[in-house]
Amino acid sequence: MASKQPFARRILIAFVLMTVLVSGVFSLSIVAVVHVIEEHLVSEELNRELDTVLHEDLKHGITPRLDSSTRFFASNLAEYAIPEQYAGLPEGFNEVVDEEKAFYVFVKEINGNTYQLVQEQHEFEAREQALFNVVFAGFLLTVVGAWALGLVMARKVMAPVSRLAQQVRHRDQQHTLAPPLAPDYPDDEVGQLAAAFDSTLGQLRHSLERERLFTSDVSHELRTPLMVIATSCELLAEATLSPRERQQLERIARASEEMRELVQTFLQLARDKANETAFVADSSLASVAAAQVERWEPMFKGKGLAFEFAEEGRDSGCYNATFLSTVMANLLRNALHYTEHGFVRLVLEGNGFRVEDSGAGIPHDQHEQIFQPFVRGPQARGEGLGLGLSLVKRICAKQGWMISVHNQTEGGTCFKVSFSQATDEIFTSS
Repeated sequence: MASKQPFARRILIAFVLMTVLVSGVFSLSIVAVVHVIEEHLVSEELNRELDTVLHEDLKHGITPRLDSSTRFFASNLAEYAIPEQYAGLPEGFNEVVDEEKAFYVFVKEINGNTYQLVQEQHEFEAREQALFNVVFAGFLLTVVGAWALGLVMARKVMAPVSRLAQQVRHRDQQHTLAPPLAPDYPDDEVGQLAAAFDSTLGQLRHSLERERLFTSDVSHELRTPLMVIATSCELLAEATLSPRERQQLERIARASEEMRELVQTFLQLARDKANETAFVADSSLASVAAAQVERWEPMFKGKGLAFEFAEEGRDSGCYNATFLSTVMANLLRNALHYTEHGFVRLVLEGNGFRVEDSGAGIPHDQHEQIFQPFVRGPQARGEGLGLGLSLVKRICAKQGWMISVHNQTEGGTCFKVSFSQATDEIFTSS
C-alpha cells in the first residue's frame, strides 16, 4: 500500500533513517575496533612484561619489577601462588571482573607450569567508557543534526513542487491568456511536470472551446427549426383535420416540445458556474409536478395503466424548472415504457419525490449500471439509446441532488430523488 505521508515528510524520514544507519554502523565499528585494539595491545604489553619477569627478574633472583597495578602469579612458586579466582583460565588474554573491579589476566604455559600477569584496568576502562560516551553523544547529535538538515533540505527540495501546486490550484483553467508554467522552472523533473500540466491544460482549453462552439451551434441551429415546427403545429391545429390527422399533429407537437426541453437541458448542463446565474431556481416542486401530471396522465391511461398522484409532504424550495422537469419526465417515461399492467405513482415528499411502478423491477446487480450511458434494462422498450437515466444522474450531480433506486416488496421499481443528500434515505433491494 502506498504511503499517505506528505512527500516532504517522507524525504525527512528517509534522510534521518539513512543517517541513523550510517552513524550507527560507524559507531559500532568504533566500538569493535576499540575492543580489538585493546585486546591486541594489552596482550603484547603483558606478554613482554611476563617474559621480562621470567627471563630476567626470576632468573637472577630479583623480585618482579612491576608497577603497583600489576601482579605476578606462578603455579610452581609458593610465594606467587595463583589465587582461586584466576585458576583455570585459558592461555592468552582474559578479562576478569571481580565485584566492581575489572582485571586483565595474561596466562602463559611453559613446561607444564602456569604463569600469570594480572593488571587492573579501571583507568583504561574509564577512558574506554569516556570514548563510548563521546561516540554515543556524537551519534545522537548526528541524528538530531540530520533531522534539522533534512527538514531544511526537504523544504528546499519541495519548494518548487509546492509552488507548482499552488500555481495549478489557483490557475483558471478556462483562461486562455494564462502564461505557461514550464518556463518558470529548470529542465528537471519539476519542469517536466509543469510542461505536462501545460500540455494537459492546453488540451482542456481546446476541449472547452469546442464545447462552447458546439453549445453555440446547438443554440442557434436547433432552436430555429424547432420554433418553426412548433409554430407550424399551432397553425395546423386551427385547420379542419380528421381525428387521425389531429392525433399525428399532437404527436409532432409533443415531440417538438420534448426536443426543445432536451436542447434547453443540454445547454444548461454545458454552462459553467459563471453562467449559471442565467438559470435561476424559480419553480416549486408542486408546480413542476402538476405540469408533468397533465402531460403524462393521458399517456398512462392510453396504455391502460392507473396513474396516481399523491402528496405526502410539502416542499417549500425553489428549483430550476428545466432540470426538475427533465428528471421527472425521464423517470415517468421510463415507468411508462417498462410497465405493462398495474399502476404508476408519482409521490411528492417534503424533500423530494419518488416514482413507483408495478413493472418487472430491476435486478439488484444492475442498480448502478442503469445510470451509465447507453445501458438499457433487460426488458428494454422502444428505440431509446439508454441515455435517459444517465441524463437524470448528470442533472442530479450538477444540482447536488441524490437519486436512488430499489425494488418494491410487492413488485415493481421505485426511483427516489432527494434534494438534500444529508437527509437522503439509503435504499436497499428487497
